[in-house]
Amino acid sequence: MQNGIRVVVVDGHATFVRGLETLIPEVSDGRATVVATTGESGKVASVMRAAVPDVVLLDPCLPPPGGRHLVALVREAAPQARIVAIADDGDHTVAVEALHAGAAGLLRRTGEMTEMRQPLLAALEGWAVVPPALLSTLLEQARPRPPHPVAAHLDDDDRRLLRLIAGGASTSEIAGLLHVSERTVKRLTASLLRKMKVSSRTEAAALAGSAGLLTSEAA
Repeated sequence: MQNGIRVVVVDGHATFVRGLETLIPEVSDGRATVVATTGESGKVASVMRAAVPDVVLLDPCLPPPGGRHLVALVREAAPQARIVAIADDGDHTVAVEALHAGAAGLLRRTGEMTEMRQPLLAALEGWAVVPPALLSTLLEQARPRPPHPVAAHLDDDDRRLLRLIAGGASTSEIAGLLHVSERTVKRLTASLLRKMKVSSRTEAAALAGSAGLLTSEAA
């Protein structure tokens, strides 16, 4: 662990924050200290700039903006800091959102501060700490999914046309991009809609988005 670790706590639970102020120097043998705290999201940016933290312990449920927006706010105001989210049991959606936004780990809030000693020390030492229950959720989300059934019926030309439609291109614009007539575009579009079993361009675009057909990997 580096010497003189500056920690900022962004959390609205006053008793919990006071517990961290005591526990952090204790578990780190005095090498880490809470230099500032705030429970108001509107003060986060100014606190970060004034405190210049090395580590930020952050409750992503703090309103507003909360979630990924709050993480992004901290990253912008304190780009040098590692962000570790704090969440109650069961807050997996918000926790995962915080991790996707750039948080380096997650600590589980607990009424017994002693239960946080080991994960807190690991977080201060730079480890990516994630509770086992949340780790299972992340692994499940990362597991490859079978392709959406509609994808099996579309060739590369269909997907290109679908991306143009989803992007809002008109029939004449598509004709120019594909170097075909507008009549051909209408015929190809009708064929595409039949393959996708939808009745309009809007439905086709919505289905393509939900099926992940508009991503670069699906291109």
